[in-house]
Amino acid sequence: MIIKNLMSTDPVCIDKDQNVCDALRLMGKRDVSRLIVINTNSDHEKEMVGIVTEKDIAMKLGSSRYGNMAPSHFHVSTVMTPDLVTADPDMDAGSAASIMFENNIGSLPVVDDDELLGIVTKSDLLDVCRGKAYDKYTAGDVMSTEMITVTPDERLVHARRMMIDAGIGRLPVMDNQELAGILTASDMTRAVINFRKLVPDRHKPSRIRNLLVGDVMKQNVETVDAETPVTEIASMILEKGYGGFPVTAEGELAGIITKTDLLDLIVEIEGVF
Repeated sequence: MIIKNLMSTDPVCIDKDQNVCDALRLMGKRDVSRLIVINTNSDHEKEMVGIVTEKDIAMKLGSSRYGNMAPSHFHVSTVMTPDLVTADPDMDAGSAASIMFENNIGSLPVVDDDELLGIVTKSDLLDVCRGKAYDKYTAGDVMSTEMITVTPDERLVHARRMMIDAGIGRLPVMDNQELAGILTASDMTRAVINFRKLVPDRHKPSRIRNLLVGDVMKQNVETVDAETPVTEIASMILEKGYGGFPVTAEGELAGIITKTDLLDLIVEIEGVF
């Protein structure tokens, strides 16, 4: 399957000089987690200069360097990724998956002769996982078992640092060896934004440092069994809009399966090396 048949042909764009709050509102309105960043050059032409994701915003807002700055003071250009990796419209899905996996990125703007045609994301590629070739694989075959976990009473800034160091966007939350919740980069973004609206400026840095994982995490987490077929998991991710699921075996947490794990499977099956 080629990229031009999988990509979204109407990528959502934002100007580099708009602020982070504008970006988050636009993401919410259009139900996307990333925006193409554009700039109007001296010839009054719009050019693509970067991409910004919810994860980018979460990691920046939670940093000590920017701890006392209001989100409305952050330009999109401050948090975007400027070094874009792009795809050709005639590239096959396996090649696109390989590029995303190798670069640890979640999307590829699709470009032809410097013209932006669309964007292909991990979610777009997951449709491939619903094909017959993936029937024989289960969550247990694909999941990551070397998990990084946190507890509800750990500080949010510590969890943020763990996500950055590991290059991941979610952490299972364990309490007394039981799954108590899950913490995602999106959860952190919303929590920090709401927190800064409520807390007086002079108290923001110290209060943010004392936010706990348990204050922000999602509870009553939906899980999948290790025997659940990959085809079913791909459908669940696409239908529910989740980035992944904790995986259980015999009632205990055994691993986590994410879009990235499924991307790795696509690379393996489609034979792209």
